[in-house]
Amino acid sequence: MTLHIHKKGMRVLGIAESFVMDYEKSVLAGIVMRSDFIIDGVAFSEITVGGMDATEGILQLFRSLQRGDINAMMLNGCVISWFNIVNLEELYEKLQIPLVCVTYEESEGLEGHIEHHFKDRERDSRLEAYRRLGNRTKLTLSNKYEVLIRFLGMDTAEVKAILNKFTLHGRVPEPLRIAKMTARATLRYLYPS
Repeated sequence: MTLHIHKKGMRVLGIAESFVMDYEKSVLAGIVMRSDFIIDGVAFSEITVGGMDATEGILQLFRSLQRGDINAMMLNGCVISWFNIVNLEELYEKLQIPLVCVTYEESEGLEGHIEHHFKDRERDSRLEAYRRLGNRTKLTLSNKYEVLIRFLGMDTAEVKAILNKFTLHGRVPEPLRIAKMTARATLRYLYPS
């Protein structure tokens, strides 16, 4: 797929989640945003807190939109909802649209945490899924903020152009910022405390 990064009507699907450890399910929110910052679609799905269904939840969310005009996908993290690991290769293979997973903090990695919280086959399958993600690449945005990315279906220059285009301030691109707020509000609505 050719990315038309400078196209005014370019559409990105930003997906973020919100969860609480005491709840069985977390909320995934997807925001379709045009490059002129018009929100052009919203979708939701649920995944299991501590499960291994993040990839399927993202696929369900995408399919529920019934859209053929989404040019790229942004994910707010690849390990979400308490070690629910997204399979980026499967997403890309099934959807055939460029995608970037964005995180914001350096870390030692999650292998030690996975080994601590899970046992036997469950631990081994999570470690394999986590290692399959590969290393993150540090990227400095035009506003001088740094992000850490994993991506498929585009090169580093295209990722940087898309992130710069959709980031108004700070380091969080607008589709992801709005998706995160929407997921939080929906979780509070579904599970009032």
